[in-house]
Amino acid sequence: MERIPDCTGVLVAGGRARRLGGMAKGQARLEGVPIATRTIELFRLLFGEVRVVANDPAPWSDSGVAVVPDAIPGKGAPGGLHAALSCATTGWIFTAACDMPFLAEGPIRHLASLRGDAPAVLVEGERGPEGLHAFWSRGILPTVERMLREGDPSLRAIAAAVGARIVPAVEWRVVDPGGRSFENANTPEDLRRLGLEPPAPINTSRGATTR
Repeated sequence: MERIPDCTGVLVAGGRARRLGGMAKGQARLEGVPIATRTIELFRLLFGEVRVVANDPAPWSDSGVAVVPDAIPGKGAPGGLHAALSCATTGWIFTAACDMPFLAEGPIRHLASLRGDAPAVLVEGERGPEGLHAFWSRGILPTVERMLREGDPSLRAIAAAVGARIVPAVEWRVVDPGGRSFENANTPEDLRRLGLEPPAPINTSRGATTR
């Protein structure tokens, strides 16, 4: 598999998952494998570099991937985007949330092919452009930092400010007919609907402690 050499794959692992009782969403399992593990393996095949943006590095200690904290705390996913852009050594990053179980090579490669001279490429979703499953160029970092320091922008507001290319939903359906790429697990109902299992219990024997 040929990699996308000018891009870093970034797993954004922020959020406290209150609707899942504080569960580490990326550790929910699909076919017995944690979602986050599946994503990291895919990113290793697709990209030259892989990073995780998370303020708590402990859950990622066995992943073999560098973990980057937010540089501007308390800004949610936009803060994760800023951290990802700040740490990247490539001209582009691809961002995805840690609880997206159906990321796939084909849709990601197609989105990469649409970058051209655009500063970012997002897909139009049901509620607007999808900022997590998107390509962002490192050149937008100054704009992102300014917007974060001045307020609390959404990823969609950032995309609009930088003039992102938005892929129409009708066009995207040819590549991803069921919109599976954007599915994510926020609630117990989502876990059941998507066929996901809760995280495996942590072994508390031999002095281990739960997280």
